[in-house]
Amino acid sequence: MTRCRETDLYAPLKAFLESQGYEVKSEVAGADIVACRGDEPPVVVEMKTGFSLALFHQGIARQAVTDAVYLAVPRSTSRAFRDNLGLARRLGLGVLSVRLADGFVEPLCDPGPFVPRKVPKKRDRLLREFARRAGDPNTGGRRGAIVTAYRQDCERLARLLLQQGALQGAVAARAAGVPAATAIMAANHYGWFDRVSRGVYGLSDAGRSAAAALSDAV
Repeated sequence: MTRCRETDLYAPLKAFLESQGYEVKSEVAGADIVACRGDEPPVVVEMKTGFSLALFHQGIARQAVTDAVYLAVPRSTSRAFRDNLGLARRLGLGVLSVRLADGFVEPLCDPGPFVPRKVPKKRDRLLREFARRAGDPNTGGRRGAIVTAYRQDCERLARLLLQQGALQGAVAARAAGVPAATAIMAANHYGWFDRVSRGVYGLSDAGRSAAAALSDAV
């Protein structure tokens, strides 16, 4: 497959803008594409073969000239592409995608002020995890497994069962201070628990090893 070049984007973009009634010229005062229509503010388009920090820098710099700044890149369905599209929106930049197979140009977002939209469920989940987590067991910036409040609940239950043996879920919930004990042991996310009988759970071999290690670390 032939590698895409920036010049491959120009003809489709020019044709698209001209179809909207713009007069289009390239490489004007450092801008890849400038399009003018009557007395309207100019439209500036910066092209790249993919999203990059340099492309965002160029787009932001062009906002000193006009509010109508677009970034133009080949179309993609990747997660990174969607994330960069979101970043462009936050920066007030428009995005034009070019389908290389046939030159189809699609405006994915238009330039304009970004108004952040809060998601109450995400905020509530963050605050709930913060409140439930005991202490600060993680080191910020460290890669690897994160100790969550859920894991801390599993650890409390594992230590309890190591000391007392198999217990009913309700008894374990009260003794360990873990209201969701029965559901946690039934889900058995870490493979630490075994169902002994209805509503009664003990430790698996993996659970005994984990609980012993936790006890040694205390």
